[in-house]
Amino acid sequence: MEILGIDIGGSGIKGAPVDIKRGILAADRHRIPTPQPSKPEAVAEVVAEIAKYFEWQGPIGCTFPAVIKDGVVYTAANVDKSWIGANGQKILQKTTGCPVLLLNDADAAGIAEMKFGAGKGHTGVVVVVTLGTGIGTAIFVNGHLIPNTEFGHIEVRGKDAEDRASDRIRKEKNLNWRKYADRVDEFLGRLEALFSPDLFIIGGGVSKKHEKFIPLLHTQAEVVPAQMLNEAGIIGAARAARSLVK
Repeated sequence: MEILGIDIGGSGIKGAPVDIKRGILAADRHRIPTPQPSKPEAVAEVVAEIAKYFEWQGPIGCTFPAVIKDGVVYTAANVDKSWIGANGQKILQKTTGCPVLLLNDADAAGIAEMKFGAGKGHTGVVVVVTLGTGIGTAIFVNGHLIPNTEFGHIEVRGKDAEDRASDRIRKEKNLNWRKYADRVDEFLGRLEALFSPDLFIIGGGVSKKHEKFIPLLHTQAEVVPAQMLNEAGIIGAARAARSLVK
């Protein structure tokens, strides 16, 4: 079975049909830059354009970088503030003409990792952390997702954690890998104090260089790199949207 997965980010919106049983893309992904300003109507038009590109008429799973409850957007860290309070799911359904499931982007990436990637077969408490422009988190207990955790916004040294330990900050401050690992360590330490996880899965853009910093971490829990890489959001969103299939 194939479902269209779409991943909305602050800089780009990308999507592809997904074989949700095997967890692989069924076609090359199509990417369009996120419109600026990234207001609901403008973003919805891009999502519709991606659906049209694939001549899609079935269910769509779509990620969004915010807290999402029953399709409604509650936060807007990296997109236009006009999203707050909007029913993003209904907006996308109206624009695409398709049934849509909207969910938090890190939750979608986590779903992909737990079903098809580094978390497959793991029980206990698993924390997926995406290190990119910001920091996303997804927490699973015995395979069940606790949605909308957004722990990239917990306070560390008076700042949002993502303003200290995201890959964006590593680049902006030109941190060497030891200094960056120290910052990631501090963030993961806060999560360990709260949840005592059995496994951390590190995703996001910087995970492609995991050998540079993961060996420098000092967590009690095992830390492994994500396996789904840039396709995680698309695959996880499509997998979550299987609930729309009747």
